[in-house]
Amino acid sequence: MGGNNRQRWFSFHQRSASATATTVPQHKHDETPPEFLCPITGFLMSDPVVVPSGQTFERLSVQICRNLGFVPDLLDGTRPDFSAVIPNLAMKSTIFSWCDRKKIDHPRPPDAAYVENVVRARMDKDPDPDPNPGQESLEREILPPKPASPTASSVESVTIRQTPFFPTRAVTMFSSSSTTSSSSGTHAGFDKIYNKLRGADIFDHEQGLILLRKMTRSSEELRVSLCTDRILSFLRQLLVSRYNLVQTNAAASLVNLSLEKQNKVKIVRSGFVPLLIDVLKSGTTEAQEHVAGALFSLALEDENKMVIGVLGAVEPLLHALRASESERARQDAALALYHLSLIPSNRTRLVRAGAVATLLTMVRSGESTSRMLLVLCNLAACPDGKGAMLDGNAVAILVGKLREGGEDEAARENCVAVLLTLCQGNLRFRGLASEAGAEEVLKEVEESGNGRVKEKAGKILQAMRGGGGESEYGENAEAREWNRMIEATGLSRTQFQGGQNGGFACSSQF
Repeated sequence: MGGNNRQRWFSFHQRSASATATTVPQHKHDETPPEFLCPITGFLMSDPVVVPSGQTFERLSVQICRNLGFVPDLLDGTRPDFSAVIPNLAMKSTIFSWCDRKKIDHPRPPDAAYVENVVRARMDKDPDPDPNPGQESLEREILPPKPASPTASSVESVTIRQTPFFPTRAVTMFSSSSTTSSSSGTHAGFDKIYNKLRGADIFDHEQGLILLRKMTRSSEELRVSLCTDRILSFLRQLLVSRYNLVQTNAAASLVNLSLEKQNKVKIVRSGFVPLLIDVLKSGTTEAQEHVAGALFSLALEDENKMVIGVLGAVEPLLHALRASESERARQDAALALYHLSLIPSNRTRLVRAGAVATLLTMVRSGESTSRMLLVLCNLAACPDGKGAMLDGNAVAILVGKLREGGEDEAARENCVAVLLTLCQGNLRFRGLASEAGAEEVLKEVEESGNGRVKEKAGKILQAMRGGGGESEYGENAEAREWNRMIEATGLSRTQFQGGQNGGFACSSQF
């Protein structure tokens, strides 16, 4: 099933008269968010589930596809992994809330016979693809387009290596020969990687992965060209290898591929998250470093945040943060958790996993304080997190850190920011802050801190005294303060926001 004959899966908007599932009235259908509709039936989902490749379907649709042994092609050209399903409770709640707002009945499960007819009709039009495509199609997939013939105006700047006798200089030359040489070398490298990875010999796997890792370390173009379905299929198999060197290089190669924004969603939809979680739980220290970096990189993409959380990455990342022998793994786990906690559903997962106690313990010990406080500030923004933090003596711990001093300016500001988030709309905070002697400490911060810290400390003192001013710290002002606080940390803005070009925030390429 390839080339122009490929039939893409589509949503069926014309309903059978016998279908029992709830549909949106025609005059409201156009307003329905497309993510609320099952990609297979086109119905509003009553029991949405997430599959390992990251998409959400109606549970019955997945079950019938599995029963019939059929995997559809989706509109974006990907094929879902139906090997497991996880209830998507966040999506279900969102759909039901939307129905309530629109005064629409909650969706009912679709009729099984109707869904089976839909799937069988699709199977007739789109027979199962050849699971082992021929060499010609594989070559088309793995090789990038051939470069256009160079013209006389095609030039490039080549830097001559500096010698003891001559300074570095740039020499401009026509690029026809160099381009041809570079292109042929790249094609040869692609062929070598493919031939090594598809073989059965472990040594070939090691050599192919080392070459893949090397080629994707610094070249954005190669990272995009090599992120093909076939290469990802090889990496899925090798990531769970029993051979340490194979597993480590597979994980490092995946980190490099994930640096490019356009690759992030594709990697998650290819079913890597459960495999990464397994390696994070039981892999070697070096492999765990790379896996933590990969999850951090993938979590930078908003579309991946919920999927990574639903598939169970929160608890292993929290364990890596607490217990990993590698400083790099701990740092990347903290940053992954920070990005995952930017959405409400993952904040709840973190709280239920015991993240508050872990993070407060690490803050008290002075370990990676700034990063722990960033996560705590996100958790304090949700009711469950705020309650757990107040129950966990967070106010006294944070006030104690401020009283001790000695923290860098970023950690100090983050500490005040967490207290500010905790104090908003919470009368209980006043009593806890008073017991911890917060007023005296915050007055000192207000007097000696910079403009941002002083402003935040003043807002907390105002709230403790029962004054207004809380409305002044609205969502827009909070966003501005939060961005300034991130900039004040030891990491660049790119490391927190992913960069305009999807640049990876991890410490380095591997």
